Amino acid sequence: MLDEPDIVFSDAILATQTRNGAAGAGEKIIKRGWNKTVTDDLKAFLEVQDSFYLATAGKSGQPYIQHRGGPKGFLKPLDDNTLGFADFRGNKQYISTGNLTENPKAFIFLMNYPARTRIKIWGRAEESDDAKLIKTLSDGSYNAVVERAIRFTIEAWDINCRQHIVERYTEEDVQTVVAGLQSRIKELEALVVGQLVE
Repeated sequence: MLDEPDIVFSDAILATQTRNGAAGAGEKIIKRGWNKTVTDDLKAFLEVQDSFYLATAGKSGQPYIQHRGGPKGFLKPLDDNTLGFADFRGNKQYISTGNLTENPKAFIFLMNYPARTRIKIWGRAEESDDAKLIKTLSDGSYNAVVERAIRFTIEAWDINCRQHIVERYTEEDVQTVVAGLQSRIKELEALVVGQLVE
């Protein structure tokens, strides 16, 4: 199989692809190469995201996925290979951060439903109590208690296919569209009233 293990496509996965009639699918991506740095496209995607899912696993390998939410753009590029976010106080279970003390491997899954686009990011995460980093990642207008910063080193990322993503819109998205429609309705009403008066 592979000379060296790929971050995503292990020998077992490649064998499973072959068994299911998809031989070479993973090897094509491996040859093409993974994105490993923060590009302008990734920056633009992150700027409009207000949530993502963080996957971790403890020493035993038991996986855990936790939603992270905040103001748009709260998952920020720190440099060409590193992302960071302010970790807000939540349900106080500390499963993700506990897992990271045993196993730094982590995964970020981002979904933009209106654009029907998802991005997957593999890497390593660590928590930080560095005051300067926390200040850089915090947004004073967002009403939440920041407990720590999480620094995420990118090892690979990819944009996944759009297939089967159902478009969904936030309340803010809908309000923007409705405001435009209401404005247009008022213009048309004024026009009709003006014509009736004439």
